[in-house]
Parts: sequence; C-alpha cells; structure tokens
Amino acid sequence: MSDVSGTIARLFIYPVKSCAGVEVKEAILTETGLEFDRNWMVVDAEGEFVSQRELPRMALIKPQLKHFDMILRAPGMLALHISLNEVEEPVRVRVWDDVVDAYDMGDVAAQWFTDFLGQKLRLVRFNPDFRRLSSRKWTGDVEALNQFSDGYPVLVTSEASVQQLNEKLAAAGHMAVGLERFRPNVVLGGVEAHDEDRLDVLDIVTSEGLAQLKPVKPCQRCPIPNINPETAESTPEVNDTLQTYRPDPKMNGAITFGMNCIPVAGLEYVLRVGQPVTADYVFE
Repeated sequence: MSDVSGTIARLFIYPVKSCAGVEVKEAILTETGLEFDRNWMVVDAEGEFVSQRELPRMALIKPQLKHFDMILRAPGMLALHISLNEVEEPVRVRVWDDVVDAYDMGDVAAQWFTDFLGQKLRLVRFNPDFRRLSSRKWTGDVEALNQFSDGYPVLVTSEASVQQLNEKLAAAGHMAVGLERFRPNVVLGGVEAHDEDRLDVLDIVTSEGLAQLKPVKPCQRCPIPNINPETAESTPEVNDTLQTYRPDPKMNGAITFGMNCIPVAGLEYVLRVGQPVTADYVFE
C-alpha cells in the first residue's frame, strides 16, 4: 500500500519557452519531458535566450498545437503559423550556462517576435540530436535529458499547494492566483499541500503500463510567479507571501514551489488527466 494516492488533475506543455502554456488532456512522455514541451525558444541578436524575466509580455503569446502546425497568437498581431515538421538553418544558442545546437525558424517568425516584443529577436527550435543533461548533482547516476527547459524535464506540483498559497494570499487581503503562474507540467490532485516535496518515485498507471517520474530537485522561484499571465503585469505579493513559508534550506533559503522530476520509466507512454498516481514518502 502506497503512502500517497492521487491523480493527474491537469497537464500543461509550454511549446515556446517563457510563452503561455497549453493545457492538454494527454501528452506523450519522452526522455526530455512531455512531447513538444520547450521545443522552441526566443533568442536575442547574440543567441541568448530571453524570458518573461526581462520581457513579461511573452506571457501574452499563446501557442496552440493543431495537426501539423503550431499557431501563435498575441494581442494586436496576426496569427503566426509554425510548421511542426520544418526548420531552417542550424544555429548555436545559449540557455542558461549551456550552449546547444538548434535550428533557426526563419525571418517571418523572427519579425513577428521582434514586432511584438520590441527588440530584435529570433525563434529557434531545439536540435533533438543534441544531448543537454540535467545536473548530475541532482540526478545522480541518471542521465536526464532536456530541451529548452530551465534544467529538468518535468515540473510537478499539486492543486493543494496552490490552494494553500491562495488561502495565505486571501488572509493578507490579496486576490487568488492560478496555478499557471508556476508553469507546471503535471498537476497532482487528491494529495496534501506540497506532498510533491516529500515523495519518492511517482508511479503513474497508464494504459500502456507504469510510467515513473522521480522528483530530484525543488524548483527555485524567480520573479515569474509575480507576473499575471493574462495581463503581463508584475506585482510582488505572490513571492512575498511564499517568502513567509517556503524558504528552502536545501536551496540555501531560496523560495521553492514544485519539484523538478526526471522520467525513469514509461518513455513514449501517454499521460492522461485522471490517471492514478501513487508514491511513498521519502524520509531523510
């Protein structure tokens, strides 16, 4: 009998790093995370990635995956169609400390992002032949691959964790926030607040068999949770409230919310909303 039983309550992918997420009912689990998650990224003229940290209006760019295209929409812009099956010339780009192989997505996409975000930018797609590894300090013997995520393939949080935050926000006179601010991939239902911090391998019962995600590192929080995804406006109350109860000694006192996970079984299986999830507590 497992210590904790819950379900997958919601699933999200973020096709373009730091743009809006796409809520899905199902997603294929790959070695780099959920299929199409952080496959694309926006870079500046030097090939450095940009994010909502510097350009909060990225939150207003909403992708949609449709058959063979990704369609991007943003206020005041015509829709941009990106083929899922085409790339242009190879490029090298930087995401955090990693220089990785990618493909440029062409001048039309570059102009679209430049026009909306107000500086010279280009859209690139990760080269799947390139091996970008998570930090072995946290994954141990496992070589966990990423595309353009901040460093780990899958981010897991729970409905209860967000509900607890909203109770604390309400007590301080602030409005509730959506869990979209935390940009999770897998949202657990039916578990206690921040159970994800304390769990060993998550066993997910899929129709193909058992998929497994192993929590490896608490997710440190930058200012992005302060950004309202509907307006791109930033106000401090979310991180200020988290500071009162979520400083994490494992992360030198940084605030954390959610757990970075790596797939350890069930590659190419389909994760679906409603699937049972069980796990045991880790006692350190």
